[in-house]
Amino acid sequence: MKHLPIFLDIQNKPCLVVGGGEVAARKVALLHQAGGQVTVVAPAICEAISRIASEGNVEQLHEPFSNSHVDGRVAVIAATSDQEVNTQVAMAARRLNIPCNVVDRPDIGNFTMPSIINRDPVIIAISTGGSSPVLARLLRSRLETLIPAAYGRLASLIVRYRNEVKQQFGSTAQRRRFWERTLQGPVAEIFFSGREKEAAEALKEAISDTDSQDLQRGEVYLVGAGPGDPDLLTFRAMRLIQQADVVLYDRLVSKEVLALTRRDSEKIYVGKEKSNHAIPQQEINTKLVELAREGKRVLRLKGGDPFIFGRGGEEIDQLSGELVPFQVVPGITAAAGCAAYSGIPLTHRDYAQSCVFVTGHLKDGSIDLNWELLTQPDQTVVVYMGLTGIETLCRQLIHHGTSESMPAALVQQGTTPHQRVITGTVKTLPEIVKQERVKPPTLIIIGEVVTLREKLSWFNPDIGSSDQP
Repeated sequence: MKHLPIFLDIQNKPCLVVGGGEVAARKVALLHQAGGQVTVVAPAICEAISRIASEGNVEQLHEPFSNSHVDGRVAVIAATSDQEVNTQVAMAARRLNIPCNVVDRPDIGNFTMPSIINRDPVIIAISTGGSSPVLARLLRSRLETLIPAAYGRLASLIVRYRNEVKQQFGSTAQRRRFWERTLQGPVAEIFFSGREKEAAEALKEAISDTDSQDLQRGEVYLVGAGPGDPDLLTFRAMRLIQQADVVLYDRLVSKEVLALTRRDSEKIYVGKEKSNHAIPQQEINTKLVELAREGKRVLRLKGGDPFIFGRGGEEIDQLSGELVPFQVVPGITAAAGCAAYSGIPLTHRDYAQSCVFVTGHLKDGSIDLNWELLTQPDQTVVVYMGLTGIETLCRQLIHHGTSESMPAALVQQGTTPHQRVITGTVKTLPEIVKQERVKPPTLIIIGEVVTLREKLSWFNPDIGSSDQP
């Protein structure tokens, strides 16, 4: 993150806009709307600015800019067509440590003006750091369709009852849960249907009827984080991710998905990799129970799907036995996600009528798999966690009847901008892993469907993508 997003209080505070054209007028309008005392400096000032000035709190100075104009300002905007003047404004503001925005030159100033969705008192700002104002506007228009004006009025209703809620519920956690439940329940629905007086009565009733003990009850959310791309999360997963108090996450959870959790949530790494288990599985199970009994909403965030090689069944088995409430949200498993993003269909009428998922973990130097099942014709085999034992895997497949020339693919960091897909055969795969220095997380796909990648490939990030025949 290159810029820190902040909301600046300029109510009744002196602000400066240098420039008198249409661009300057738009900046004057924003500052005026936010309650600033705006001074406009320019030899010529357009009619649009004069109209805003007629409403009060805008001073017009028909003169060239001088450094003294920035004295005492809380914010300065340079919006002239003369880059020399804009640079002079920026330098004058910088010397006095005054925030300055230079229109179309974010590199000269020290803050940018975002695209704004105004649902007062709800304000949403979108910024590209000055790199693409057009993109910011497109994002704003998309969000405006999702956030109706009623959200602003709903926020005003909440403000009226904040003190009552504070008196009714003693802890911050209780108040947060009350508002989450309220804003996702009937009160909000009544409000958005236009029955605002009825919604206010329903809110008052909810405050008096809600049991504080009920708000203290803990719960565990077992959520599949998918293979990496946060866009693949379900709506339910997103909602639970953003309301959890504590997050226990695996090694395969991408940083982009983890970034979606509440900023103030406690984060506990419980990832596992070869010869390094941060926390043993039984301790994870026990930890989930303990945290929930403390009244916390616990997010168990697992890469892929929690019930496909994710040991989710073991975790909820203990939660169930301890009578701890829990929810399970499936995620897109790595096989489905990585195959789709690689352009490799797991089944195809002409190539494969079935698909088998297996784990390639070594145990005592061997892989205990049903080799006869894996060598059946007209099927796709997907191997999770198979890099360490790839030599054993390929040797055993060939020994039990798989052709040495059977197409195979390695998908490293699938669905992410770092995705890397390398193709070969069952015979060549171990050597490819060495030569290409393939690292986990990597999925192995074996079957004739791999030959379709050349034709069907669609997701080809620039970083590290390569194919080897």
